[in-house]
Amino acid sequence: MVAGTTFKYLFKVDGRVVHCGFTIDLARREQEHRRRWPEGHIEQVGGPTTHEEAWKWERQQAGERRPAHSRRS
Repeated sequence: MVAGTTFKYLFKVDGRVVHCGFTIDLARREQEHRRRWPEGHIEQVGGPTTHEEAWKWERQQAGERRPAHSRRS
């Protein structure tokens, strides 16, 4: 993967993070998430980065928060 072609993001619904991840196409990924959460939107985190750095960031995020759809009540 070319350096600087990957974007980190948070997907939010009503100000609450329901998913975090990375992609090379933010607009496409937002459309995919809206199938599940129609009212949500992507918030880009930082600037373009490498796939490797985005992967590390995503793993760190998973340790800090669990998406709402995977929480057990």
